Amino acid sequence: MRVRALVVAATGAVALTALAVPAAQAAPAPPAGPAVTFSNVKINGGKNIVVGPTTKVTVSASYTVTKSASQSAASLFTFPVLYRGAALTLDTPDKDVWGGDEPGTCTTSSSTVLKCTAKIQFRPTDNTDYGDLTNAHAGAWKIGGAAIDMNTGGVTPLSNLGATKVLRKATLTTDAAPEPVEAGTKLTITGKLARANWDTNKNAGYASQSVKLQFKKKGATAYTTVKTIKSGSTGLLKTTVTASADGYYRYVFAGTTTTAPVTSAADFVDAQ
Repeated sequence: MRVRALVVAATGAVALTALAVPAAQAAPAPPAGPAVTFSNVKINGGKNIVVGPTTKVTVSASYTVTKSASQSAASLFTFPVLYRGAALTLDTPDKDVWGGDEPGTCTTSSSTVLKCTAKIQFRPTDNTDYGDLTNAHAGAWKIGGAAIDMNTGGVTPLSNLGATKVLRKATLTTDAAPEPVEAGTKLTITGKLARANWDTNKNAGYASQSVKLQFKKKGATAYTTVKTIKSGSTGLLKTTVTASADGYYRYVFAGTTTTAPVTSAADFVDAQ
């Protein structure tokens, strides 16, 4: 869920009034947010978040909240968020903020320290209540947080708590032919590189990308790179090599700023 929607759901009319007044109109000053800090924020265990074309992905977050001793833990709602921009504020556009469906769950470590966990959902398909991923969401995000005082409706946004990436999932195939092949003759290796399109909810070929062809001789423990080729206009891959020994061929894609890396399943070739 986007942060504004969660704030409204959590605090009701107080937050709704503060968030809904147009900038051109005079509005009462919003209530002060709780005096808190977040630390040790980890989302998805520090790994990038990879989402396919249709399936919802839910990742875990953990964080520590430090508050005043007078602030009741029961009246404090907290949640980690992803955002884009210089800083997270209540005016950050919805398209530049991503949060979970529910606030975090916290346990009291001391009168001033809470240990918290939360879930953040990423939905590539249309969902009116929570919003869906679009291709524009792929790439780098900053990590922030928000705390809501349920007694007053005051909200404290927190910025620069870390960084992560939300990436489009990639798929990659490898097929060597003919099989078996006579040693010393040409072997054609085809494949296809595709990635999730969150706008159409399908996989689409990924064009003009560098992909490595790798080979591991039968009995060996490591792959070596044979050559690097570019994917075609529809993501197709095709190259030829000389078959010299039995072994495994695979394609490897290193990823981009918006798309996750992927390694194809290997295809074993019997060179006779």
